[in-house]
Amino acid sequence: MLRFAVTLFAVITSSTCQKYGCLEGDTHKLKPSPEPNMHECTLYSKSSCCYADFTEQLVHSPVIKVNNSYWNRCGQLSKSCEDFTKKIECFYRCSPHAARWIHPNYTAAIQFVPLCQSFCDDWYEACKDDSICVHNWLTDWEWDESGANLCKNKCIPYGEMYANGTEMCQNMWGESFKVSESSCLCLQMNKKDIMAMKYLFSESSEESSSISSSEEHACQKKLLKFEKLEAEEGEQTR
Repeated sequence: MLRFAVTLFAVITSSTCQKYGCLEGDTHKLKPSPEPNMHECTLYSKSSCCYADFTEQLVHSPVIKVNNSYWNRCGQLSKSCEDFTKKIECFYRCSPHAARWIHPNYTAAIQFVPLCQSFCDDWYEACKDDSICVHNWLTDWEWDESGANLCKNKCIPYGEMYANGTEMCQNMWGESFKVSESSCLCLQMNKKDIMAMKYLFSESSEESSSISSSEEHACQKKLLKFEKLEAEEGEQTR
């Protein structure tokens, strides 16, 4: 899974250098480029920070491990939980936008990526009956000599480890993610993210730490139009 614990190194880089590049993780490219033959993570195929061969690890279900990090330490994930875990993995490894939220101290990590409340709630619902043995996937494992992750504590359901989707999103990967106050200016790990990022990366939003009402209104308007077009396309394909 997201092997920040092994790949992180403390080098502070400027946002200017990283703005159009990728994170410095062990599977990342220097700059995003097309990957038309991706097996998974196809949301990022037109501009990807990972190579297509990396995604081969995510094709067959159940996913046992990615690189040297095992997903099945508390048993195989359910298909619904696995699908959400893949979305997070794909974003970190492959998204050309992940470096916009580069951690100020670790060039292989992200910090405070805004996730939509609905995404976090759905993720929690998908995983709540699966089992987990760590509260923080980045720091709470025990690592063997080969660098593989091992449980230090007993396995318990996600529903017992985290009270709700908000707690899970804001703790499972340390400071990597936060739940957005906006229902539009946030990521859902799907096609709608392209529209949301247009406003997330606008000059006004970069200059201000808060979300302006004008950006929120514009985003909501675009979102409604996007959802309407999607519904119409769905009707046409039936």
